[in-house]
Amino acid sequence: MNEMKQDIENRIALYALISRLMMIEVDEKFLEQIESDEALLELFPNYRDWARRKEMSRKDLIEQYYNVDFTNLFLMHLVPYESFYTRDDQMVESGGDNPVIELYNDLDFRVELETARVVSADHIGVELEFMYMLCNAQKKALEADDKEGVCELLEVQRAFLKEHLLEWAPMFLINAKRESRTPLYHDGSELTLEFLLSDFEYVNAKLNEHCATQSSEA
Repeated sequence: MNEMKQDIENRIALYALISRLMMIEVDEKFLEQIESDEALLELFPNYRDWARRKEMSRKDLIEQYYNVDFTNLFLMHLVPYESFYTRDDQMVESGGDNPVIELYNDLDFRVELETARVVSADHIGVELEFMYMLCNAQKKALEADDKEGVCELLEVQRAFLKEHLLEWAPMFLINAKRESRTPLYHDGSELTLEFLLSDFEYVNAKLNEHCATQSSEA
């Protein structure tokens, strides 16, 4: 139980980090969060060792490099929306026919598009935030010793990773890593891809380990 609690806290922290990185431009507070935590900084090795980071202020780096890179990757050259990759016409579906939005509604996850500054709720940053929400819910179920609730949430996480994020995000992230102009987004894209793949394996393992017996007994 203690091991799973530590695991879920680590997962919550990582989903919070990568969803924030992919959603909107970084600010000085976000960079401080990474740079003040050695464990987090280890996840961004090229960013950590980038000489320019030590030569310029965070404010100047944001204005001259990070904002430009974010605009190129998320607003101009690449399309960070699931429906673009899954629809035959490569159109972004922002209406009620989007299956991701239906799932959000079923689980009472609300997305303020204007606040998030996205045109559709199937944006990679929003989908990562949805996983963050599911992990938080799992933590609450774990603390309440609700084994059935933990298993149900793991099932939802596995399905969402398999049927949504892993269906398209790897393509976007591989392109983002290749097109990135700063170590921050290069490392961030690689970290997100590697974490999603490993997290899917983790969720599968925990379902087999903790939930298979329970379901058979039921």
